[in-house]
Amino acid sequence: MLRNRKTRAACAAIALIGATLTAAAVPATAATAQTTACPTGWGSVAKTGGTATTTPVNNIRTGRHACFDRMVVDIPGAGSGLGYSVRYVDRLHQDGSGRPIAVAGGAVLEIRVGAPAYDPETGAAVYPARAGRPLPGVDLTGYRTFRDARFAGSFEGETQVGLGVRARLPFRVLPLHDRIVIDVAHTWSGVR
Repeated sequence: MLRNRKTRAACAAIALIGATLTAAAVPATAATAQTTACPTGWGSVAKTGGTATTTPVNNIRTGRHACFDRMVVDIPGAGSGLGYSVRYVDRLHQDGSGRPIAVAGGAVLEIRVGAPAYDPETGAAVYPARAGRPLPGVDLTGYRTFRDARFAGSFEGETQVGLGVRARLPFRVLPLHDRIVIDVAHTWSGVR
């Protein structure tokens, strides 16, 4: 009988220790499962603004963020108020020729920047891209939203890019000093 009590007491102690350890582990797990609140309200309608410049596009780069993927068109020396037009299209067509350019993804954003990719005085290319080809130096491996980025050309002082995204998702355009920023959200819900 005494042995039974000792066994029961030992079992109760082990159960109490196990319950304590389990309870201590739950808050740590819950803390790592927090979600990130992402901006909402961007929408997917066309966005335009600003005015054209003769200062050429110098670079196009991309980046990944917690809530969105980002494309930046650098136009050093252009200042503020740069012209742009960003909209979803069924298919990307090159300005001037009308030639279709294949862009991978569930949806295609046509990005137009009011700046040439060449020196207006000499006609020499400043941004080393070729029409219909991927953007030089842009690797979209591991991006949640971006799937493809193609140079469509630079025609009559305007540079055109096709950005393939996973689906028709909300986006915003930020015209900043010497650059245009395009952010495409990972989701419509605003939760990462």
